[in-house]
Amino acid sequence: MTLWALAGENDTSGIFDELSKREVRRAVLTAVAVPGYQVPFGSREMPVARGWGSGGLQVTLAVVGAEDQLKVIDQGEDAGVNASNLRRLIVGQVGCAEVTDTRKATVIQSRHRIPETRLRDDQVLVLQVPVPEPLRLVVGDAREQQRMHAEADYAKMWVSLYEDIVRNGVIMQSAGYPCLVNGHYVFAPSPIPRWDVPKLHQSDHLTLLGAGREKRIYAVPPHTDVEPLTFEDVPFETERTDGAACHFCGADDSYLVEVPSTDGSVRWVCSDTDHCDRRREDA
Repeated sequence: MTLWALAGENDTSGIFDELSKREVRRAVLTAVAVPGYQVPFGSREMPVARGWGSGGLQVTLAVVGAEDQLKVIDQGEDAGVNASNLRRLIVGQVGCAEVTDTRKATVIQSRHRIPETRLRDDQVLVLQVPVPEPLRLVVGDAREQQRMHAEADYAKMWVSLYEDIVRNGVIMQSAGYPCLVNGHYVFAPSPIPRWDVPKLHQSDHLTLLGAGREKRIYAVPPHTDVEPLTFEDVPFETERTDGAACHFCGADDSYLVEVPSTDGSVRWVCSDTDHCDRRREDA
């Protein structure tokens, strides 16, 4: 998948007509040209339930072609209900191949995770976004939000982070941590954990973010600076659990989640199931 292909013709008529795909592609091209800027688009009704990522689905249908290798994950898992059904829907419409191996995928649609495997410049990552506006918690008026973004005036965001530190000793926000893109726009990087935020900085791949209900598309082009908002004396930290390792592959350098076992105890496992499976095969 190349940037030029975004302006091409991919016939996935059925649930998403060609005119709709063209509008999404135009929005994507604008988003790539202005990193972090939320581009409005005419979001369509999609045959998925609320919370299933209609924005990400529309972006994926607009950029994927029959020659692509599609991977869909839900919080790192290939076999989740969300991932399985979206993958079946997209493959049925486009006719592309489906894969679970991150290394083989050309288009990766994800809910709340970035794969552990470093993505290449020939891969596109599509992230589902429920709330694209990071300023909503500090400013309620949409026109004021637009002004602040235009002028890069994020004083109220900094004050909010400072107050969080004063009250709690640390910045409590974890998923969707606000980041500065290309030195101008503060954006919400989908509800990915802090662990995944550094993967966006100077990445080789293109990241597209789609919010269906909010009718917004934005992007992080390859080799773009993405800096989490933090203070010099309070460095940005990712999630960690000292001494924890994956129950299956033994990894202690990947994003781990707690899973209850049948005996009532709790064990840690890799969130990225493909990464975990490949480590076990290589062991």
